[in-house]
Amino acid sequence: MSARTRDETTIPVAQKLFDKYINVNKLAKASLNDIQKIIKPVNFYRNKSKSVLNCAKVLNEKYNRVVPVDFEKLIELPGVGRKTANVFLSEAGKDAIGVDTHCFRLARKLGWSKNNKPHKVEEDLKRLFPKKYWKSINPILVRFGKTHTSRKKEDELLKKLK
Repeated sequence: MSARTRDETTIPVAQKLFDKYINVNKLAKASLNDIQKIIKPVNFYRNKSKSVLNCAKVLNEKYNRVVPVDFEKLIELPGVGRKTANVFLSEAGKDAIGVDTHCFRLARKLGWSKNNKPHKVEEDLKRLFPKKYWKSINPILVRFGKTHTSRKKEDELLKKLK
């Protein structure tokens, strides 16, 4: 649900959804209309509702209600792309770099990547940083990006850091 929606919106909405549907089995049996009502505050809630429901169904049927901790299996789930899979894996303690808006923009501003595609920026970061730091990159850059919301101020600070 987080794609193109701020965490300040996504987190409470997700909490409300998970409070009502306390496990994957219950969520897989939810009505699409009910999911839409709950997650309406997030952008593209209609499509995301379908993905949430279908993802729960796949997890329920194919993975015995357990989220796989494998990149290839994760990106096969409805609504799960590279960023989501990598953020999930890093939160699960695996070596992965989730490239979201903050990570993408700051990696380019800091000269760590010149690429225009998030998966290419991810590859550049993986070459630049030792594996033991991969799971820390996204949270650090997100925190920095959220703290320095003014791009002008961010540009000034980044010039000082170079």
